[in-house]
Amino acid sequence: MLPKSQQRDKQSLTIVVKIGTSSICNEVTHFPLLSNLSALVESVLHLRSLGHRVVLVTSAAVGTGLRRLNMAEKPSKLAARQAVAAVGQGRLMALYDDLFGQFGQPVAQLLLTKNDLADRSQYLNAVNCLEELLDMGVVPIVNENDTISTQGIRFGDNDTLSAIMAGMIKADYLFLLTDVDCLYTDNPRTNPDAQPVTVCDDMATLMDKVSVSSMGSSLGTGGMATKLIAADLAIAAGVITIITNGSKTKNIHQIIEADRNAELTAPLHTRFVAKNNPLLDRKWWIQYGLHTAGTIFVDEGAAKAILAPRIKSSLFAAGIVDVEGSFVAQQAVAIATRQGDTVQVIGKGIVNYSSIEVSRVKRCHSAEIANILGYVDSECIIHRDNLVRTKSL
Repeated sequence: MLPKSQQRDKQSLTIVVKIGTSSICNEVTHFPLLSNLSALVESVLHLRSLGHRVVLVTSAAVGTGLRRLNMAEKPSKLAARQAVAAVGQGRLMALYDDLFGQFGQPVAQLLLTKNDLADRSQYLNAVNCLEELLDMGVVPIVNENDTISTQGIRFGDNDTLSAIMAGMIKADYLFLLTDVDCLYTDNPRTNPDAQPVTVCDDMATLMDKVSVSSMGSSLGTGGMATKLIAADLAIAAGVITIITNGSKTKNIHQIIEADRNAELTAPLHTRFVAKNNPLLDRKWWIQYGLHTAGTIFVDEGAAKAILAPRIKSSLFAAGIVDVEGSFVAQQAVAIATRQGDTVQVIGKGIVNYSSIEVSRVKRCHSAEIANILGYVDSECIIHRDNLVRTKSL
């Protein structure tokens, strides 16, 4: 018997919607923008009525906490920001529960840090929990756990978190709701010559064409640059990614319908085309779910083997020329080449040995490892099943 996720109607889509702080809270007063939130809830409910599964990734815990504590601006001290987020998270969830509850729609809260997904078993548990909630007809509401996350274990922003959620559940769409209709070549508020970007099928080319230096709001954690990073993550997992206006949530349904019916015209938005050969779940987790603890530098021969059309070879000690950083076995490291001062990261993988051990056996053949270390845990430093390239030939 097929699992529930494979028994769904072929017309049913899995959709992740990320809404930012500027679409939820007034930047000055910190009062909730109830019209935006109500429209978002109605749009999610409409998608649910069509049989689609929806995950909502939300910001604004800090903004909501500032309103409750009558504070004018986000504090600079980390512990103070965490305290404000602790106050705001409950209030924010209560607001969502009340709005969705008016229509009898159950919701669930998931608070995550990057550490929660670094362990493979915890990552799979999170995936299973999300899938079960969606199969139950629940709308999961996800946020970063700002009360305990620190710089080293943060996703960085909820754009990145939403992309990771989309990859975890193999979503069909990721919608990044912002305060403009789409991505522009420059800030349209300051440059009248800025042009809309409607389709992107090559992220590297796009980054040369657009300027995304402007930051997000005073309450948010990032601007358009973080959305491009999130889009890059999501399309690598095979997820169509859309940037559209958060105050026009009906756009979500209209964009999806226009995809299904060529006679319909979609509202202005930016579409990032999903890759035809997305990373497999485990390799996607290695690349995006694991903290990079150090760097292993390889020679030209090892680099060519990694960058070959299909990774057929593991990384052996003989191809390693240098090691940077401190890591232990089973942590993830970057794999890079170095020519003079130029460093190019070409892959990432889970190591079988610590940084000290790799330093001792670099440039040696596998048969020599036992003599050098006194033991052999593995013939290779990184097995091909635990290795993913981050650059193509």
